[in-house]
Amino acid sequence: MPPDTIQASDSIVLEGHAARDTDVLWFLPTHGDGRFLGSQVGARHVTLNYLSQIARAADELGYFGMLLPTGKSCEDSWVVASSMIPLTERVRFLVAVRPGLSEPSMTARMAATFDRLSGGRLLVNVVTGGDPAELAGDGVFLDHTARYEATDEYLHVWRRLMAGETVDFDGTHLSSKGGKLLYPPVQRPYPPLYFGGSSGVGQQVAAEHVDVYLTWGEPPAAVAEKIAQVRALAAARGRTLSFGIRLHVIVRETAEAAWAAADALIRHVSDEDIAKAQSAFSRFDSVGQQRMASLHRGGRDGLEVSPNLWAGVGLVRGGAGTALVGNPEEVAARMKEYMALGIDRFILSGYPHLEECYRFAELVFPLLPLKATTGNGYGPARNAGPFGEMIANVGAPTHGRG
Repeated sequence: MPPDTIQASDSIVLEGHAARDTDVLWFLPTHGDGRFLGSQVGARHVTLNYLSQIARAADELGYFGMLLPTGKSCEDSWVVASSMIPLTERVRFLVAVRPGLSEPSMTARMAATFDRLSGGRLLVNVVTGGDPAELAGDGVFLDHTARYEATDEYLHVWRRLMAGETVDFDGTHLSSKGGKLLYPPVQRPYPPLYFGGSSGVGQQVAAEHVDVYLTWGEPPAAVAEKIAQVRALAAARGRTLSFGIRLHVIVRETAEAAWAAADALIRHVSDEDIAKAQSAFSRFDSVGQQRMASLHRGGRDGLEVSPNLWAGVGLVRGGAGTALVGNPEEVAARMKEYMALGIDRFILSGYPHLEECYRFAELVFPLLPLKATTGNGYGPARNAGPFGEMIANVGAPTHGRG
């Protein structure tokens, strides 16, 4: 088998497109956190101190970046990310822009300022889809197709502004006359654009504009099909993209403990909670959300939809609804299968996010081929003095996992 070809467990082989190494990002839960889904038991307040604990942990552990969610249930992603700049040193922040809620000139200035103040640590997440009812509350009344058409115009203007051009543009949804960004970002021509859109029109926008195409955690065969479609669309435009995947993770030292933790995560979720959530999700016009819902079909049976891929999160949580569940070797193996398809960055989360940030890095980082941009560079921690856990106060521990 050629060195750039990897065999996945479901017999998917993509020659020449496998990712040799990967970056790993974590999640900053600005909508709340806790030990259980759909419950106030073990819930945690969204405070600057708590969010800073998670951001500092991700920074210290060597995560490439952090995703901040967006929407009416979240604290504002730009304000929160900005507050984390002086508290961290190297971790990047994947912050959302929402075409339709702001003008591209305004977010270009925001992005350039953030990139300069952070020393080039901004990543931009372009969010088009969502709940039509929420969008209407925000003053966006475009239908699904029109929203992506507006996003296309938005990114045409935004990219040119960030690249230093003077922009004259007259579109169906947006216009600009003599638009100019006076102070450029650190990253040129602009911070990398991340974007997820499962519909045909969404994939067209991705192929035309973005740097990283994102998918939620579907079974490998479905992810492979989606990546192939977007890659072909980009190639027709003379472009190449990177690919990322958004997943939750439940990793423990044994598979039995991991699956017990998955069951515990939805312990307090009632059938009424599931029905209420699924009723709300059914009004979404997001193709990605529809694909998530099709995995669990609103029920608790058959939630392992692919080896170690569990759809239980999506019973009550919108957006990313699947988790990798297993011991470290199993989780790393499943991640490598996605890498075989071309995925070269993983955006992960786990409940609670502070503890799971540490757990994943400690258990799984050593098993992955990481890019130089992920990892703290310290090497394995020896857990030795001063004031560390010495053996009888005379010697450092020498054995590790394995």
